[in-house]
Order: sequence, then structure tokens, then C-alpha cells
Amino acid sequence: MAGPRVVLVTGGTRGIGAAIATAFLAEGDEVVVCGRRAPEAPPSAGGRRAEFVKADLREPEDAFGVVESALDLHGRLDVVVNNAGGTRPGAAAEMSADSAAAVVNLNLLAPFYVAQRANAAMQEQAAGGVIVNIGSSAERRPAPGTALYAAAKSGLHGLTRALALEWAPKVRVVQVTPGPVETDGSARHYGGEEAFAAASGAIAMGRFARPEDVAAACVLIASPRAAYISGAELHVDGGGETPGWLKAIEALPGD
Repeated sequence: MAGPRVVLVTGGTRGIGAAIATAFLAEGDEVVVCGRRAPEAPPSAGGRRAEFVKADLREPEDAFGVVESALDLHGRLDVVVNNAGGTRPGAAAEMSADSAAAVVNLNLLAPFYVAQRANAAMQEQAAGGVIVNIGSSAERRPAPGTALYAAAKSGLHGLTRALALEWAPKVRVVQVTPGPVETDGSARHYGGEEAFAAASGAIAMGRFARPEDVAAACVLIASPRAAYISGAELHVDGGGETPGWLKAIEALPGD
């Protein structure tokens, strides 16, 4: 395809999403980002600035609407990165029906609605398109307090494989699944710098992923060099974590 691609990054105003948007801008692409609140400054790189669309993707109309906005702005849509997601820890036994629905809506249904509308446009384009879903290691290793989030991300993995099968060959659907990612609040979340260093040491590569690591994987998997990769999951987890049972054994008193 001649000229820059048009890329939509949901939740692209901060954190991992902003890093993904910045990486595609640096590639020379036109980028549209969305979020519930406008950022002080949208992501920018290479002399380009992302365009912002306000949306609450938990509402199906807004999920469809962000795709329509990207199409209205640029007349086409080549790549979608379904990055928006997340949860607040909460005991499964005490979770309300509204809270449970909100987690599933944001992490599973919103990516589906965005992908559904994007696919309709991409199927009409000569070059088709690529949909990248951002997963979570919680799908394989859920932590206490994240039951519905883990279930939704597991569902997203299944959805990725199913959509790849249904929408081929014009549209590729792939998943990028980060392990723990270093953010501004990581040390605070883990209880201080010493605790954060210990947690980082459990990763085979000796550190958490950085948002830029996840962004680079998205650029790679969405590129023409990955043209035959669909329905696949790319783990960006630094080789994974040392199993807890092994650490428990190592902590036992020696002979």
C-alpha cells in the first residue's frame, strides 16, 4: 500500500496505549487515539500528532463510533490496536453485577465491537487490514482479585483465534500479550523500590517490560513482514516468571 497507513489505537492517550500510538507515528503512519478524557497533549512523533476522539468503549455506540471517526478523518482504516482495558482489584465473592459487567464490557465486548466495525471497512479495502488485540498474562496466570479480568482476557484470546478464522484472508487478527509492564506507579504498586526490584528479578530477562517493548511488538506484528501471521499470540513477557513453587523449594533450609 502506498503512503502512510491509518492506525486506530484505543486507550491510546497514556501508558502502553500512548507508547503504541507513538511507535506507529514514528513509522510515518496517521494515528487516531481514543479515551474517556482528552489528554493534555496527544501522542506525537516524527512531526506527526495523533488525532483524539472521545469515547467510552463500554458503550457499543461509542465503540462503533471511534471506527467511524477514523474513517471520516482519513477515508480508510488499515490497523486497529485494541489496547483499552484494565480492572480494579476486587474479591470475586463481593463483586457486584454492575462491576462484573463493566469489566467484561471493557476487556472483551469493546474489542469485539471495535473489531466488528473495523472488519466491515477493511473487507472493502484492496489491502484489507490488521486487528491487534492486547491481551494479558492474567489469562494464563490470574492473580487474586482479578477473576473477571482474567476470564475476559482469556475470552479475548479465544475471540482473536475465532475472528482470524472468520475474517481471513483480507483481515488478519493477532494478539500481543504483555507480561508485567513497568509504569510510573510500579514501585508504589509493589510496595517500594526494594519490592519492585525483587518482583522484576523473577522475570527471566531480569526486568519488567517497558511500554516501548509492547509498542515495538505491535508495529512488528502489524507490518507486511508478518503478512502470514494470523490467529497467533505473541508473548512479550521477557521469557516468563520463575514459578512460585520453585522459589518455595529454594527457600527451604538446606541440609
